[in-house]
Amino acid sequence: MNNKFYLLITLCIFLCLGYKPKEPKILIIGDSISIGYFSKVKEALATKAIVMHNPGNAQHTGTGLEKIKDWIGQEDWDIIQFNWGLWDLCYRHPDSKVYGNRDKIKGTITYELQTYKQNLEELVSILKASTSAKLIFVTTTYVPVNEAGRFSDDVAKYNAVAKSVMKKNGVIINDIYKKSIAIHHKNGLGDKDVHYNKEGYKELGELIVPVLNKTLKRL
Repeated sequence: MNNKFYLLITLCIFLCLGYKPKEPKILIIGDSISIGYFSKVKEALATKAIVMHNPGNAQHTGTGLEKIKDWIGQEDWDIIQFNWGLWDLCYRHPDSKVYGNRDKIKGTITYELQTYKQNLEELVSILKASTSAKLIFVTTTYVPVNEAGRFSDDVAKYNAVAKSVMKKNGVIINDIYKKSIAIHHKNGLGDKDVHYNKEGYKELGELIVPVLNKTLKRL
């Protein structure tokens, strides 16, 4: 009898005893963009992993520093995918009537590039110290030119800083920015909104799933 036969017998014994192989667990941390594509990702990986999202909106890196340990909790995560950026590069003013008090003319930016970089460095350090999960960083998506609280050109600058931090720390990078531009032009919510319609989120999810799949295979 060969090794395959013994493996089959062993598996049958485990199944008869009610043993179930451990399902990989994936935690997605991010803002409303990740919330938008989360259900598509969860559905696509339903037979391969348990996929969860942090409660609510992860907002900016400052919120991340406050809540990251709670989000990780005591779970034995296999993969943690995370992203911050859209909120960090957003300008807000208390007198602005636009949703979220966004105002890139009179407002104050949430975090300048250097602070954003420092916060990411600290977040990666916390993640590495708190979990053995494989880490994946997803770049910030497209910002249309007429968005009230964000400058479109800032995205590339923040993404460049984020990628430098991730490369330095050996974090997997899923750079979806360039592809998000075409997706937004086709299925975004207009030239004043960073969000997407249902089809747009489906397309973004299709950029997320392959990298998660590839990482699952390497566990």
